[in-house]
Amino acid sequence: MHQGSGFLSARQRRLAWFGFLLTALQAPVAAQLLPDASWLFSIVVAVMVATTILADDAMRRRPAEASPAE
Repeated sequence: MHQGSGFLSARQRRLAWFGFLLTALQAPVAAQLLPDASWLFSIVVAVMVATTILADDAMRRRPAEASPAE
């Protein structure tokens, strides 16, 4: 059985994971160092990137559509 392909390439997926980890690790550091709540933007970006990774993963886990036999 063939797996479906996601909308991210392997390189884009690695970069998305790298971006997610960077923003997720940067947020608590910024919260300690900055007096304002601008670190919340990092949380929002991390959640958006995580949602993209999860959507791509869900597409990859779906079985590929079978081509109709003629």
